[in-house]
Order: sequence, then C-alpha cells, then structure tokens
Amino acid sequence: MRRQLLAPSEPFRGCLRYGCAGLSSLAFLAGASAQIAPPPGPLDFSGQVQGLQAQPSGAQVQPSGAQVQPSGPVTTSVLAPPSMAPLPEQSLLQWGPVGFYPHFLYRFLYGDGVPAQPGEHFATAINEVYPGILLKLGQHWQLDYTPSLRYYSSSHFQDTTDHSVALNGGTTYENWTFGLSQRYATTSQPLIETGAQTDLETYDTAINAACQFNTKTSLEMGFNQGFQYVDQNASSGPLTDSKVWSTMDWLNYQFWPKFGAALGVGGGYADLSLGSSMSYEQLKGRITWQVSDKVSVSASGGLDDRQFVDSTQPDLLNPIFTVSAFYRPFEATTLSLDASRTVSPSYFEGLVTETTAVGGGLHQRFFKKLNLDFSTGYGVTSYELTSPGPNPLREDHFTYVNVRLSVPFLKRGTAGVFYQASKNTSTVSTYQISSTQVGFDLAYHF
Repeated sequence: MRRQLLAPSEPFRGCLRYGCAGLSSLAFLAGASAQIAPPPGPLDFSGQVQGLQAQPSGAQVQPSGAQVQPSGPVTTSVLAPPSMAPLPEQSLLQWGPVGFYPHFLYRFLYGDGVPAQPGEHFATAINEVYPGILLKLGQHWQLDYTPSLRYYSSSHFQDTTDHSVALNGGTTYENWTFGLSQRYATTSQPLIETGAQTDLETYDTAINAACQFNTKTSLEMGFNQGFQYVDQNASSGPLTDSKVWSTMDWLNYQFWPKFGAALGVGGGYADLSLGSSMSYEQLKGRITWQVSDKVSVSASGGLDDRQFVDSTQPDLLNPIFTVSAFYRPFEATTLSLDASRTVSPSYFEGLVTETTAVGGGLHQRFFKKLNLDFSTGYGVTSYELTSPGPNPLREDHFTYVNVRLSVPFLKRGTAGVFYQASKNTSTVSTYQISSTQVGFDLAYHF
C-alpha cells in the first residue's frame, strides 16, 4: 500500500525541532528526581473525592507549575480542612522581581470521636496557627513556606509543628510549555486508614510538558516521583514507606470549540519498604464538554493493571475513572458533582486499596459577600492482598457532610465558621470512626 506523506504544519515542525532534546531531558529528570501523591496537608474526610476537576482536553501545562498525579497512599485526615484567604493582586513588598505575600491563618475547632489510636476515640479542642509567606519570583516561579502549629486540649494527642514548602514554576518556548513542581511536607494528623495520629514526611516532584501541534491537536506529558516516609508511632501495626515513579501522557484532539477528547497511556513503579512492591500500567480515555455557558462536564476512565514483585498473587485489573460536572444556574450559584475510582498502595503491609467515591457540592453567595459552601459524599474502600501478610482483609464505607459560612473583611481577609460530620464504617471494628467538628477560622493575606 502506498502511503502519502503530508508536510507538517509550522507548529509541528517546532515540536519536532526541539522535541527530542526536551523529552530526553524530561525523562532524565523524572528518573532522577520526580513525584507521587500530593503532600499530606490538612485534608478533610472528603479528601477521597476532592480535586477531581480534570484538565480540559488540549489543555497545556500552566506556568504556575506542574500537575502532581497521586500514585501512593491517599492521605485523608479526620480533621476538617482550613481555608485560606485569596491572594491579593498587589504584594505587600516588591524587591526587584521578587514579590512578598505574607499570609496567616488561625483556626479553632472542637471535635469528638477523633482517633488517637485504633479503637480509641476522644473529644478535643484544637488550636491551629498557620503563618507563612509566598514569594513570587518574577513571572515564572512561586515559592511558599507555611509552618502549622497544632495544639490539642486532650493529652491523648501530641502537639505538633508541621512544615510545608512548595516551589512551582513554568515557562514556554515556541509551541512548548513546561512546568515544574517541587514540594516537601511533614505532618502529624489523625488518619482514616490508620485510625491514629500518624506522622508523615513527603518529598514530591512533578515535571510536565505540552506541545500544541495545531489548533486541534496537542500532546501532554507528565513525569512524577514521590517519596513518603511514615513514622512507626501508631499502634496499628508496622506501616509502609513508599517510593513511586510514574508517568501519564495524553494525546488531545479538539473536535469542536466546546468538545474535546484525549487518549492517555501511563504507568509506574511503587517501591515499598514492607510487603510486595508493584508495577502498573494504565490506559485511559478522556472527554471535556462545555455543554453551555452554565454547564460543563469532564470525564476520564480506563483500566489499571498491577503486577506484584516477589508475590504469588495474580495481576490486579481494575476499572478507574474520574468524573466532574458543574452547573451554574445563576452568577452567585454553583452546583458540582464528582465521582472517582482509584487504586493505590496501602499504608499497611501486603495490601492495596480500591476506592470508589461520589460527592456533590453547592456554593452560594448571598448579599455579594456572604458565602455558603456545602458538600456531601459517600464512598467505599476495599483492601486487597498483594502478598500473604498479617493483616485481615478490610472494607470501609465512609460518608461526610461539610457546611461552611464565610465572609471577606478588609479586602484581604476571610472569616468563617464551619461544621463537619463524618463516619467511617469498617468490617474491622477498630477502624469504626464517627466524628463531628465545629469551629471558626480567620485568614489574612498581607
């Protein structure tokens, strides 16, 4: 069969000219220093279904930094998440190309049913202080450092000082866009999976690149590496440190201005300190559809195939997906719906988690300043064996309801009150958790 050779468009020539060097450099950096799961910040029980807004088909890597793809154990705290004030347009101080944005958050919450150890739940008041500073380094880089000081009224919990450092940057060159994200975090939180206050230390790196071939076709590439170390201070048994390398690459095609699709392939390797390490491959499809000015839908789905090293367990084949839908009937009202199915290594030896979750939310603004945020959701996490181990199989069913009222003040501040109720029902009785929390917070960007 005779094949016709088409002359590449001018954008495609640019990709060919610089693609080989760019890809080789990215592959080397990914193998030398890249990332996994997002840093274990103060997430709430609904963290199982947060962050599911997929990137539009054909989207490029933004200069603000690379996207971090979760590949390791999901860090889900029992505590409700703090909410920071939005970044002001003008920095407090400008020194040449460096802008200084100090920020501060104080939060008080009272919770009952907070797990200190598996099967041991207590009521406690918690005072939290988050002082920090964001540096904008020219037009391409941002560096943020935020320590968090947490004080418990109950002696069953340890007061902690956590740290979070994040560097994000990006640039463009002809038809290429590049992004880099480097994060370090330490945290000590009561976690759903361990049923105890658990100390974590994470090092995360992500490198992304995208090339716009023409007005309809583009390529996205993502390389991730992440190291997570778990302190063995929980009485739930030995916990697993993880090192994960992964990649996910997409070929996008924009069929119409408001409808696009993509095909993605990826995979990774998880090196675990306990139990069987694992490799995996993923094949996904993705669509994004701006149905109207008020309705948008994004969905991706496919298969995750995992093989276990030095184990007699057969391969684990799972469907995976993420779905997000948004409806904005009025300028001050937004409704959202999220669903997902994910697979990741467990904190426990010889186990992998399969989590299916669905959630919905409402954002409503009243009187131009008062904001109401409501979210609720339900999910199931199943624990599957990767190799013979000491842990029994376990299945958790979790539900949550979050309500928050907030109002801005003095242009750069936000004050809010919140209520959260969450419940985790498990086939292993020591991981049954039922907790309610109320509190308030004050956040300010200087």
